Amino acid sequence: MPLVTPYQNSRRFISTISAGTGTGATFAIAATAFTNDTGAAATAFPGTYSYYNLYVNGVMQTADTSSVTTTAITIPGGDALDPGTPIIVQFVVS
Repeated sequence: MPLVTPYQNSRRFISTISAGTGTGATFAIAATAFTNDTGAAATAFPGTYSYYNLYVNGVMQTADTSSVTTTAITIPGGDALDPGTPIIVQFVVS
């Protein structure tokens, strides 16, 4: 029988495409360019999480659209988007 985690919560981070650097496959946005749920500047993304969701302009993206570390999220081709496009990353943590 699998273990069921008794507690689930999420951490959300908000930024815009203009905060990213690089081009094509190397386009990334640093975790420090995001604000968290409290409106404070983020220092890092969670190191342990169940999964994460990426929203570009309010639309959830498929899993193959990005990769994430504690320091940045990489969105290949993100540099082609309008600089004002909002980016939300939601981490589901246990």
